Amino acid sequence: MKTCPYCTYVEKQVEGDKRFKVIDIGEHVKFMSAFLHLRDTNPVFDHSKKIGDIGIPCFVLEDGTVTLKPEDVGLKEYEPGGPACSLDGKGC
Repeated sequence: MKTCPYCTYVEKQVEGDKRFKVIDIGEHVKFMSAFLHLRDTNPVFDHSKKIGDIGIPCFVLEDGTVTLKPEDVGLKEYEPGGPACSLDGKGC
């Protein structure tokens, strides 16, 4: 989502890299629906839900594996210091 600093940080890293396809879940309800289904059914999101995080950005690999760690796909982790996208209203 364009309003998520973690997502925009990732998007800048993958710009022009054909190995990645960026899907902004805020652009259309069908993308949000697909993400919510993934989030509701995949245990990789359990910790994020427990602490009130959304779980974005997330990465779905070609084999269907889902990870929330940018380093798992060769990207850099966002350096904290800015707002966080949490459901508790603290950030974003």
